[in-house]
Amino acid sequence: MTATPEPWTLDELAHAGPEHLDAAFVAGFDRKQGYPDPAPDVDALRRHGVGRDAAVVDLGAGTGRFALAAARRFARVVAVDVSPAMLDHLRARAAEEGAANVECVRAGFLGYEHTGPPADAVHTRHALHQLPDFWKAVALDRVARVLRSGGVLRLRDLVFDFRPGEAGEVLEAWMANAADDPRLGYTRRDYAEHLRTEHSTFRWLLEPMLEAAGFEIVEAEYQDRLFGTYTCLRRP
Repeated sequence: MTATPEPWTLDELAHAGPEHLDAAFVAGFDRKQGYPDPAPDVDALRRHGVGRDAAVVDLGAGTGRFALAAARRFARVVAVDVSPAMLDHLRARAAEEGAANVECVRAGFLGYEHTGPPADAVHTRHALHQLPDFWKAVALDRVARVLRSGGVLRLRDLVFDFRPGEAGEVLEAWMANAADDPRLGYTRRDYAEHLRTEHSTFRWLLEPMLEAAGFEIVEAEYQDRLFGTYTCLRRP
């Protein structure tokens, strides 16, 4: 279900990036992403008390790697994405796998309206950065309202764990390891486009947003000072 947006609400579809609306790009998306393993995220939810009868919401579900893995462990999975092409791909995969407990909803962080009892967990991977910081804070507040008290948020994103003066050094090291073939990974051009047009933020800005939204950060891990993984619990 999608809320009717206020006229001043950010258009999340416009911020998703045109490539995410292209069926040909979507077909090769998992390969470009490096086929990320959803198992650590599923395990993190289970480790923090999310049981088999749980309802889990995947915001920015993409091609459904997490949603389909979660469907094998949890009773209800709601896969939410703003891209019709992503959802078409996900629906086809769910049908192939017989994942009847996956519900696909076309919406974003700012438009998704949860139905039924509060969710036990929310997962989101590399999607929050599509929102500017004001809208990240609004989105995280809305995520908290989807969850039951004690519910789990598992968040992965490109988040900067350095001071502004270190940006050149850290980002150049990141770009030096970019892929040469855009079909097989993200290239230097892709990284530069991300920095210019998307909204990755600093760790020291994101963490206060999480706390202001009512989350307790119980785990935070970083890779290469660029990729943050958070497990958070919704405070009562």
